[in-house]
Amino acid sequence: MVNEEAEKILGFGNPIGEVITTSGGSKLNIIGVVKDFHFKSMHTKIGPLIMQIGEANNFFVRMGPGNVTSTIESIKKTYNSFKPDIPMDFHFLDDDFDKLYRSEQRISKILGYFSFLAIIISCLGLIGLSSFVTVCRTKEIGIRKINGAKSSEIYSLLSGEYVKWVMISIIIACPVAWYLMHKWLQNFAYHIDIRLWIFASAGFVALFIALLTVSWQSYKAAGKNPVEALRYE
Repeated sequence: MVNEEAEKILGFGNPIGEVITTSGGSKLNIIGVVKDFHFKSMHTKIGPLIMQIGEANNFFVRMGPGNVTSTIESIKKTYNSFKPDIPMDFHFLDDDFDKLYRSEQRISKILGYFSFLAIIISCLGLIGLSSFVTVCRTKEIGIRKINGAKSSEIYSLLSGEYVKWVMISIIIACPVAWYLMHKWLQNFAYHIDIRLWIFASAGFVALFIALLTVSWQSYKAAGKNPVEALRYE
């Protein structure tokens, strides 16, 4: 049996019944063609594959999800009845495929933890900065309110400064993130295309978190009695 990629390389119009010769001189008769499937990780393209029946000590057994332990014991008993002198070393195929992408899974977890930590630290910094700015501008806010400024205008004034800096950081971060993601995806023979909506969604989430963080301080400053603000000093 050969896969579609091997069929292309061999160049047979109809490979069924054709005979190929291996490097060891063995004659192999092609009896069928199977669709391409990944037998290695996504880091490499699907290569040519020849599957043949021959003497080997490797067997693939398909098991149901239930009674795995009893099934393994039954397989061991059957195997030992044929080759009791050779111990059976078994492993699960899904574990083998899991090992192919274990490094990516670890990187994903590490980046997730660091991202969460970075968000927490950034929010704490924004809270401290907004508290400091609000205290420094308490008298200014009181004067603005006495001159007719609405609470919504004060809120927009205070929050707008943070929106400006968050937007600048998003503009700087997006090209860097795109470059790093592009370089990382080049390690895979098959990968997705980086869409613009991914960066737009990330920017929207970052902006929302920033506004949510500073909104309480801005809201308190905007709704404060101007008399208290002018008595600040």
